[in-house]
Amino acid sequence: MNMNKRKFKISISFPPLESKKGTPLLSQNRQFQWFSDPTYIYPMIPASAATLLKKNGYDVFWDDAIAEGLSYAEWKKRLIRENPDIIAIETKTPVVKRHWQIIDDLKNSKFEIRNSKFVLMGDHATALPKESLEKSKVDFVIAGGDYDFILLSIADKLSRKREFEGGVWHRKKGEILNTGKYDLKKHSLDELPIIDRELTRWRLYAYKNGNYKRTPGSYVMNARDCWWGKCSFCSWTTLFPGESYRKKSVEKALDEIGDLINLGVKEVMEDSGTLPVGKWLEDFCNGMTRRGYGKKITIDCNMRLNAIQDIGTWKLMKKAGFRMVLFGIESANQKTLDRISKNLRVSDIEPALKICKDAGLEPHVTVMVGYPWEAKVDVKRTVAFCKKLFQKGYVDSLQATLAIPYPGTPLYEYCKKNDLLVTEDYDRFDQRELVMKSELSYDEIKKVIGKLYRSFASPRFFFRKVASVRNWSDVKFIARAGKKVVAHLADFS
Repeated sequence: MNMNKRKFKISISFPPLESKKGTPLLSQNRQFQWFSDPTYIYPMIPASAATLLKKNGYDVFWDDAIAEGLSYAEWKKRLIRENPDIIAIETKTPVVKRHWQIIDDLKNSKFEIRNSKFVLMGDHATALPKESLEKSKVDFVIAGGDYDFILLSIADKLSRKREFEGGVWHRKKGEILNTGKYDLKKHSLDELPIIDRELTRWRLYAYKNGNYKRTPGSYVMNARDCWWGKCSFCSWTTLFPGESYRKKSVEKALDEIGDLINLGVKEVMEDSGTLPVGKWLEDFCNGMTRRGYGKKITIDCNMRLNAIQDIGTWKLMKKAGFRMVLFGIESANQKTLDRISKNLRVSDIEPALKICKDAGLEPHVTVMVGYPWEAKVDVKRTVAFCKKLFQKGYVDSLQATLAIPYPGTPLYEYCKKNDLLVTEDYDRFDQRELVMKSELSYDEIKKVIGKLYRSFASPRFFFRKVASVRNWSDVKFIARAGKKVVAHLADFS
């Protein structure tokens, strides 16, 4: 690259998506919702892309207008001023049409930005890469989960005349072409530099997040993504099928925790689809204890319910600084767990949660409603089951959502094949209405979600919460959690 010239500039952008529905929960999220009370989740793979590009000599502009609260006019004016050579946007099904419009608007601009090259990436783009090239003026679409490696490949092609990696869809002389399938095992996660948190403005995401008991908080992702990777509803199985599961080395994972401690981070969400288990987890926990990190920072994580069956491992995690463990229950009906390929028995749920709780950890569960095959009696069973879990003290918190069949998932294909889709308008895949046919109306679904969020309400639960208070941080966390529950109810109103 000729250093006398301006450095090739790449913008990692999250354009404003203004809506009366609220704030879009877009980045680093396997589902999409509009939130009444904003939640900002640190976008790990785009942040990794920004860091990798900077390490390779590129000028990187971190541009999250959603977290910054910019209007579209403010954002557009700033982007025109920055005039990047590449503008990369992560997209999801409910907002992809808006992103197409934004790209076309900027391409039609009278300013120099119309010459910028636009890149779309994410689970929807991966599932249907050709569609975005047909529906908008986007220049490149990344079909693969490793946005960081592939975006670097695009930048190198444009500025240094190197070859594309697989997974890139683009135009050439009016024809839509692609460079073949991306091989997720081609690159090791240890090749990636530890994320530059200052470059990616980590403080934007450090406070307004209901996961954190202690702030400031941040995210890490030591694996991509879930070693099961077959749940039929999960949009990230499009990005990372289970057989492609990869993890960082324990030492690199520990070094990143050390960097976060030096920045002043108090709590971290380890947001791999499922945390690595076995020897990796044992070595990580022992390393956290050996380095003294477990006394300085708290860790939350995602875990499969049948992954750890001995209390000794849970106690090791507790000693290493783990606090909240997020489990996807999804339903209390075995036929549903089988149909969504959850690889879980309902009878295994209670015992698994109990030993996690007995070890001193705080289980959080997620459930979904709106499956097309579930009758009212099935939904009532899930509500009753969640209420029992709270009454027994096996869970500390819950998140309820509406099941959405995202394009590219087996659930979407099942609905298409069996004529179960109410609509194929992507704008409507945002949990504000039923997308799949159901015995229940949306009003009934909203009532069920309300009952799920209120399933914790019992004198015994409140007594345990009060008894668990040890300091002012605990009081503030309970208050924030209560506010989030009220806001989630509003999200479905």
